[in-house]
Amino acid sequence: MGQVNGSLVGAAGDVCWLRSDIALAAAARRQAGLLARSICLSEERVARFELCVTEMATNLLKYADDGSLALRVVRVRDRVGVECLSLDSGPGIDDVERALRDGTSASGSLGIGMGAIERLADVSGIHSLRGRGTVVQARFWADGQVPPPGPADTDGLTRPISGEQVCGDTWAVRAVVSDGAEALLLMMCDGLGHGPLAARVADLAGEAFRDSRHSRPETVLQDVHNSLRGTRGAAVAIALLDPAGQRVQLCGAGNISALVASEGTRTGLLSMPGIVGAQLPRPRCFEAAFPPGAALVMHSDGLSDRWKPADFPGLFTQNPSLVAAQILNQAAVRRDDAGIVVAMRRQP
Repeated sequence: MGQVNGSLVGAAGDVCWLRSDIALAAAARRQAGLLARSICLSEERVARFELCVTEMATNLLKYADDGSLALRVVRVRDRVGVECLSLDSGPGIDDVERALRDGTSASGSLGIGMGAIERLADVSGIHSLRGRGTVVQARFWADGQVPPPGPADTDGLTRPISGEQVCGDTWAVRAVVSDGAEALLLMMCDGLGHGPLAARVADLAGEAFRDSRHSRPETVLQDVHNSLRGTRGAAVAIALLDPAGQRVQLCGAGNISALVASEGTRTGLLSMPGIVGAQLPRPRCFEAAFPPGAALVMHSDGLSDRWKPADFPGLFTQNPSLVAAQILNQAAVRRDDAGIVVAMRRQP
Protein backbone atom coordinates (compact mmCIF):
# COMPACT_ATOMS: atom_id res chain seq x y z
CA MET A 1 0.00 0.00 0.00
CA GLY A 2 1.28 3.44 -0.84
CA GLN A 3 1.24 6.69 1.07
CA VAL A 4 -2.38 7.77 1.20
CA ASN A 5 -3.75 10.36 3.61
CA GLY A 6 -7.40 9.41 3.15
CA SER A 7 -10.50 11.19 4.30
CA LEU A 8 -11.67 11.35 7.89
CA VAL A 9 -14.67 9.06 8.44
CA GLY A 10 -15.36 9.84 12.08
CA ALA A 11 -13.70 10.93 15.30
CA ALA A 12 -14.37 11.45 18.97
CA GLY A 13 -15.83 14.84 19.81
CA ASP A 14 -17.15 16.54 22.91
CA VAL A 15 -19.74 14.48 24.75
CA CYS A 16 -22.03 16.08 27.32
CA TRP A 17 -22.64 13.51 30.07
CA LEU A 18 -25.58 14.17 32.40
CA ARG A 19 -26.05 12.02 35.47
CA SER A 20 -29.51 10.87 36.52
CA ASP A 21 -30.99 13.32 39.05
CA ILE A 22 -34.18 15.28 39.56
CA ALA A 23 -33.07 18.05 37.17
CA LEU A 24 -32.07 15.66 34.36
CA ALA A 25 -35.04 16.21 32.04
CA ALA A 26 -34.76 20.01 32.03
CA ALA A 27 -30.96 20.00 31.67
CA ALA A 28 -31.08 17.41 28.87
CA ARG A 29 -33.77 19.28 26.94
CA ARG A 30 -31.78 22.51 27.18
CA GLN A 31 -28.56 20.84 26.01
CA ALA A 32 -30.40 19.03 23.21
CA GLY A 33 -31.76 22.32 21.89
CA LEU A 34 -28.32 23.95 21.95
CA LEU A 35 -26.69 21.07 20.08
CA ALA A 36 -29.49 20.76 17.51
CA ARG A 37 -29.43 24.48 16.69
CA SER A 38 -25.63 24.46 16.49
CA ILE A 39 -25.87 22.21 13.40
CA CYS A 40 -28.81 24.20 11.98
CA LEU A 41 -31.62 21.71 12.42
CA SER A 42 -34.99 23.17 11.52
CA GLU A 43 -37.07 24.28 14.51
CA GLU A 44 -39.50 21.43 13.86
CA ARG A 45 -36.68 18.89 14.04
CA VAL A 46 -35.17 20.64 17.07
CA ALA A 47 -38.52 20.17 18.81
CA ARG A 48 -38.59 16.49 17.85
CA PHE A 49 -35.09 15.94 19.20
CA GLU A 50 -35.96 17.76 22.42
CA LEU A 51 -39.08 15.61 22.78
CA CYS A 52 -37.12 12.38 22.35
CA VAL A 53 -34.43 13.49 24.78
CA THR A 54 -36.96 14.57 27.40
CA GLU A 55 -38.78 11.23 27.16
CA MET A 56 -35.49 9.35 27.46
CA ALA A 57 -34.54 11.38 30.53
CA THR A 58 -37.95 10.90 32.14
CA ASN A 59 -37.88 7.16 31.53
CA LEU A 60 -34.37 6.98 32.99
CA LEU A 61 -35.55 8.66 36.17
CA LYS A 62 -38.73 6.59 36.34
CA TYR A 63 -37.48 3.09 35.64
CA ALA A 64 -33.69 2.83 36.05
CA ASP A 65 -31.73 2.18 39.22
CA ASP A 66 -29.03 4.59 38.02
CA GLY A 67 -27.81 5.95 34.71
CA SER A 68 -26.88 8.89 32.54
CA LEU A 69 -27.50 10.58 29.21
CA ALA A 70 -24.80 11.29 26.65
CA LEU A 71 -25.52 14.08 24.16
CA ARG A 72 -23.18 14.89 21.30
CA VAL A 73 -22.74 16.17 17.79
CA VAL A 74 -21.93 13.30 15.41
CA ARG A 75 -19.91 13.64 12.21
CA VAL A 76 -19.59 10.85 9.65
CA ARG A 77 -17.56 11.80 6.58
CA ASP A 78 -19.24 15.02 5.37
CA ARG A 79 -22.48 14.51 7.32
CA VAL A 80 -23.41 15.95 10.69
CA GLY A 81 -26.10 15.09 13.22
CA VAL A 82 -26.99 15.11 16.91
CA GLU A 83 -27.45 12.09 19.14
CA CYS A 84 -28.69 11.18 22.58
CA LEU A 85 -27.74 7.92 24.27
CA SER A 86 -29.40 6.77 27.48
CA LEU A 87 -27.34 4.30 29.53
CA ASP A 88 -28.55 2.69 32.76
CA SER A 89 -27.42 -0.04 35.13
CA GLY A 90 -30.70 -1.93 35.39
CA PRO A 91 -33.07 -3.53 36.00
CA GLY A 92 -33.42 -3.95 32.24
CA ILE A 93 -36.52 -4.41 30.09
CA ASP A 94 -38.23 -7.81 30.11
CA ASP A 95 -40.11 -7.24 26.85
CA VAL A 96 -38.35 -4.88 24.44
CA GLU A 97 -40.96 -5.38 21.70
CA ARG A 98 -43.72 -4.27 24.07
CA ALA A 99 -41.62 -1.23 25.10
CA LEU A 100 -41.47 -0.23 21.43
CA ARG A 101 -45.24 0.02 21.22
CA ASP A 102 -46.80 3.44 21.75
CA GLY A 103 -48.56 4.20 25.00
CA THR A 104 -46.59 1.86 27.25
CA SER A 105 -44.91 4.61 29.30
CA ALA A 106 -46.06 4.61 32.90
CA SER A 107 -47.43 7.58 34.81
CA GLY A 108 -44.88 10.34 35.14
CA SER A 109 -43.39 10.12 31.63
CA LEU A 110 -44.57 11.93 28.54
CA GLY A 111 -46.34 8.79 27.40
CA ILE A 112 -45.07 8.99 23.81
CA GLY A 113 -43.38 5.63 24.23
CA MET A 114 -40.28 4.11 22.66
CA GLY A 115 -42.23 3.46 19.48
CA ALA A 116 -42.69 7.19 18.93
CA ILE A 117 -38.98 7.80 19.55
CA GLU A 118 -38.30 5.17 16.90
CA ARG A 119 -40.52 7.03 14.42
CA LEU A 120 -39.31 10.54 15.26
CA ALA A 121 -35.58 9.86 15.08
CA ASP A 122 -33.66 9.25 11.84
CA VAL A 123 -31.74 6.46 13.61
CA SER A 124 -32.83 4.79 16.83
CA GLY A 125 -32.20 1.63 18.76
CA ILE A 126 -32.55 -0.12 22.07
CA HIS A 127 -30.65 -2.97 23.68
CA SER A 128 -31.45 -4.33 27.11
CA LEU A 129 -29.84 -6.94 29.33
CA ARG A 130 -32.15 -8.22 32.03
CA GLY A 131 -30.83 -7.29 35.45
CA ARG A 132 -27.84 -5.45 33.95
CA GLY A 133 -28.97 -2.41 32.02
CA THR A 134 -30.40 -0.78 28.92
CA VAL A 135 -29.09 1.57 26.23
CA VAL A 136 -31.45 3.69 24.11
CA GLN A 137 -30.36 5.74 21.10
CA ALA A 138 -31.93 8.59 19.12
CA ARG A 139 -30.01 10.32 16.30
CA PHE A 140 -31.11 13.14 14.01
CA TRP A 141 -29.12 14.05 10.88
CA ALA A 142 -28.97 17.70 9.84
CA ASP A 143 -30.51 16.98 6.43
CA GLY A 144 -32.82 14.22 7.67
CA GLN A 145 -31.12 11.64 5.45
CA VAL A 146 -29.30 8.61 6.87
CA PRO A 147 -25.84 8.27 5.24
CA PRO A 148 -25.46 5.26 2.94
CA PRO A 149 -23.54 2.34 4.47
CA GLY A 150 -19.83 2.02 3.75
CA PRO A 151 -17.71 -1.13 3.53
CA ALA A 152 -17.91 -1.18 7.32
CA ASP A 153 -19.84 1.00 9.75
CA THR A 154 -17.93 2.63 12.60
CA ASP A 155 -18.59 4.65 15.72
CA GLY A 156 -17.22 5.15 19.21
CA LEU A 157 -17.80 6.80 22.55
CA THR A 158 -15.70 8.39 25.29
CA ARG A 159 -16.47 9.25 28.92
CA PRO A 160 -14.18 11.15 31.30
CA ILE A 161 -13.42 10.03 34.82
CA SER A 162 -15.85 11.40 37.41
CA GLY A 163 -14.99 14.96 38.34
CA GLU A 164 -13.32 15.83 35.02
CA GLN A 165 -14.84 17.72 32.10
CA VAL A 166 -12.40 16.47 29.44
CA CYS A 167 -11.42 12.93 28.48
CA GLY A 168 -7.91 11.60 27.89
CA ASP A 169 -9.23 8.82 25.64
CA THR A 170 -9.96 9.41 21.97
CA TRP A 171 -10.68 7.54 18.76
CA ALA A 172 -10.69 8.31 15.05
CA VAL A 173 -11.36 6.54 11.73
CA ARG A 174 -10.19 7.48 8.25
CA ALA A 175 -10.59 5.90 4.84
CA VAL A 176 -7.61 4.67 2.80
CA VAL A 177 -7.19 2.59 -0.35
CA SER A 178 -6.05 -1.04 -0.13
CA ASP A 179 -5.62 -3.07 -3.33
CA GLY A 180 -7.90 -0.69 -5.20
CA ALA A 181 -10.73 -0.87 -2.65
CA GLU A 182 -11.63 1.30 0.31
CA ALA A 183 -10.26 0.20 3.66
CA LEU A 184 -10.44 1.84 7.06
CA LEU A 185 -7.77 2.89 9.54
CA LEU A 186 -8.91 3.08 13.16
CA MET A 187 -7.09 4.59 16.12
CA MET A 188 -7.79 4.09 19.82
CA CYS A 189 -5.72 6.27 22.14
CA ASP A 190 -5.51 6.48 25.94
CA GLY A 191 -3.48 9.49 27.11
CA LEU A 192 -1.70 8.52 30.32
CA GLY A 193 -3.48 9.73 33.43
CA HIS A 194 -6.57 11.87 33.12
CA GLY A 195 -7.67 15.50 33.04
CA PRO A 196 -6.46 18.32 30.74
CA LEU A 197 -2.91 17.00 30.28
CA ALA A 198 -4.14 13.57 29.18
CA ALA A 199 -6.73 15.22 26.93
CA ARG A 200 -3.98 17.31 25.30
CA VAL A 201 -2.03 14.13 24.52
CA ALA A 202 -5.17 12.60 23.02
CA ASP A 203 -5.71 15.70 20.86
CA LEU A 204 -2.12 15.53 19.56
CA ALA A 205 -2.52 11.83 18.77
CA GLY A 206 -5.72 12.54 16.86
CA GLU A 207 -4.03 15.28 14.84
CA ALA A 208 -1.08 13.03 13.99
CA PHE A 209 -3.41 10.21 12.94
CA ARG A 210 -5.43 12.51 10.67
CA ASP A 211 -2.31 14.11 9.16
CA SER A 212 -0.34 10.91 8.57
CA ARG A 213 0.43 10.24 4.91
CA HIS A 214 0.68 6.52 5.54
CA SER A 215 -1.75 3.63 5.65
CA ARG A 216 0.23 0.78 7.20
CA PRO A 217 -0.61 0.49 10.92
CA GLU A 218 3.02 0.31 12.07
CA THR A 219 3.98 3.41 10.08
CA VAL A 220 0.97 5.40 11.31
CA LEU A 221 1.84 4.38 14.87
CA GLN A 222 5.37 5.71 14.33
CA ASP A 223 3.90 9.02 13.13
CA VAL A 224 1.80 9.27 16.28
CA HIS A 225 4.84 8.37 18.40
CA ASN A 226 6.88 11.16 16.83
CA SER A 227 4.10 13.66 17.47
CA LEU A 228 3.82 12.70 21.15
CA ARG A 229 7.53 13.03 21.98
CA GLY A 230 7.98 15.28 25.00
CA THR A 231 4.47 14.60 26.34
CA ARG A 232 3.44 12.19 29.11
CA GLY A 233 2.70 9.66 26.34
CA ALA A 234 -0.19 7.35 25.59
CA ALA A 235 -1.31 3.83 24.87
CA VAL A 236 -2.24 3.73 21.17
CA ALA A 237 -3.42 1.03 18.78
CA ILE A 238 -3.85 1.42 15.02
CA ALA A 239 -5.94 -1.08 13.05
CA LEU A 240 -6.25 -1.48 9.28
CA LEU A 241 -9.62 -2.95 8.40
CA ASP A 242 -9.81 -4.42 4.90
CA PRO A 243 -13.43 -5.50 4.25
CA ALA A 244 -12.70 -6.67 0.70
CA GLY A 245 -9.82 -8.86 1.90
CA GLN A 246 -11.82 -9.87 4.99
CA ARG A 247 -8.95 -9.22 7.37
CA VAL A 248 -7.80 -6.78 10.02
CA GLN A 249 -4.26 -5.89 11.05
CA LEU A 250 -3.37 -4.17 14.31
CA CYS A 251 -0.22 -2.55 15.62
CA GLY A 252 -0.22 -1.04 19.09
CA ALA A 253 1.78 -0.18 22.17
CA GLY A 254 0.35 0.03 25.65
CA ASN A 255 -2.80 -1.25 27.27
CA ILE A 256 -5.37 -1.07 24.47
CA SER A 257 -7.67 -4.07 24.12
CA ALA A 258 -8.69 -5.14 20.63
CA LEU A 259 -10.72 -8.10 19.45
CA VAL A 260 -12.79 -9.37 16.56
CA ALA A 261 -16.21 -10.67 17.60
CA SER A 262 -17.80 -13.10 15.15
CA GLU A 263 -20.66 -15.55 15.72
CA GLY A 264 -20.29 -15.45 19.49
CA THR A 265 -16.52 -15.94 19.46
CA ARG A 266 -13.70 -13.48 20.06
CA THR A 267 -10.23 -13.31 18.55
CA GLY A 268 -7.80 -11.07 20.40
CA LEU A 269 -5.31 -8.77 18.69
CA LEU A 270 -2.28 -8.00 20.83
CA SER A 271 -0.55 -4.70 21.54
CA MET A 272 3.11 -4.60 22.56
CA PRO A 273 4.29 -3.21 25.91
CA GLY A 274 5.43 0.40 25.71
CA ILE A 275 4.42 4.06 25.84
CA VAL A 276 3.78 5.87 22.57
CA GLY A 277 5.75 9.13 22.69
CA ALA A 278 8.33 7.72 25.10
CA GLN A 279 9.20 4.04 24.72
CA LEU A 280 7.98 2.56 21.45
CA PRO A 281 9.09 -1.04 20.85
CA ARG A 282 9.84 -2.33 17.40
CA PRO A 283 6.40 -2.25 15.74
CA ARG A 284 4.76 -5.61 15.17
CA CYS A 285 1.43 -6.27 13.45
CA PHE A 286 -1.08 -8.92 14.42
CA GLU A 287 -3.77 -10.12 12.03
CA ALA A 288 -7.21 -11.73 12.26
CA ALA A 289 -9.98 -12.69 9.87
CA PHE A 290 -12.84 -10.22 9.46
CA PRO A 291 -15.71 -12.06 7.77
CA PRO A 292 -19.16 -10.61 7.04
CA GLY A 293 -21.05 -10.09 10.28
CA ALA A 294 -17.87 -9.52 12.30
CA ALA A 295 -17.20 -6.60 14.62
CA LEU A 296 -13.85 -5.07 15.55
CA VAL A 297 -13.86 -3.61 19.08
CA MET A 298 -10.98 -1.52 20.45
CA HIS A 299 -11.07 0.09 23.89
CA SER A 300 -8.90 1.61 26.59
CA ASP A 301 -8.21 0.04 29.97
CA GLY A 302 -10.97 2.21 31.41
CA LEU A 303 -13.07 -0.78 30.32
CA SER A 304 -12.52 -4.25 31.68
CA ASP A 305 -11.24 -6.71 29.08
CA ARG A 306 -13.07 -9.63 30.71
CA TRP A 307 -16.28 -9.21 28.72
CA LYS A 308 -17.26 -11.74 26.05
CA PRO A 309 -19.55 -11.37 23.01
CA ALA A 310 -21.75 -14.12 24.47
CA ASP A 311 -22.46 -11.79 27.42
CA PHE A 312 -24.35 -9.48 25.04
CA PRO A 313 -27.05 -11.49 23.23
CA GLY A 314 -28.48 -9.59 20.28
CA LEU A 315 -26.10 -6.64 20.61
CA PHE A 316 -24.03 -7.20 17.49
CA THR A 317 -27.07 -6.92 15.23
CA GLN A 318 -27.37 -3.26 16.34
CA ASN A 319 -25.54 -0.23 14.91
CA PRO A 320 -21.99 0.58 16.09
CA SER A 321 -23.04 3.52 18.28
CA LEU A 322 -25.38 1.32 20.28
CA VAL A 323 -22.78 -1.47 20.45
CA ALA A 324 -20.11 0.92 21.74
CA ALA A 325 -22.49 2.44 24.29
CA GLN A 326 -23.65 -0.88 25.73
CA ILE A 327 -20.14 -2.33 26.04
CA LEU A 328 -18.99 0.88 27.74
CA ASN A 329 -22.11 0.76 29.92
CA GLN A 330 -21.33 -2.76 31.13
CA ALA A 331 -17.52 -2.90 31.06
CA ALA A 332 -16.42 0.58 32.21
CA VAL A 333 -16.13 -0.52 35.82
CA ARG A 334 -12.84 1.15 36.69
CA ARG A 335 -12.56 4.74 37.95
CA ASP A 336 -10.80 6.06 34.86
CA ASP A 337 -11.39 7.68 31.51
CA ALA A 338 -13.14 5.27 29.17
CA GLY A 339 -13.05 5.08 25.38
CA ILE A 340 -14.19 2.58 22.76
CA VAL A 341 -14.41 2.39 18.96
CA VAL A 342 -16.34 -0.24 17.00
CA ALA A 343 -16.31 -1.26 13.32
CA MET A 344 -18.93 -3.63 11.99
CA ARG A 345 -19.37 -5.43 8.69
CA ARG A 346 -22.96 -6.34 7.96
CA GLN A 347 -24.03 -9.72 6.66
CA PRO A 348 -24.70 -9.54 2.88
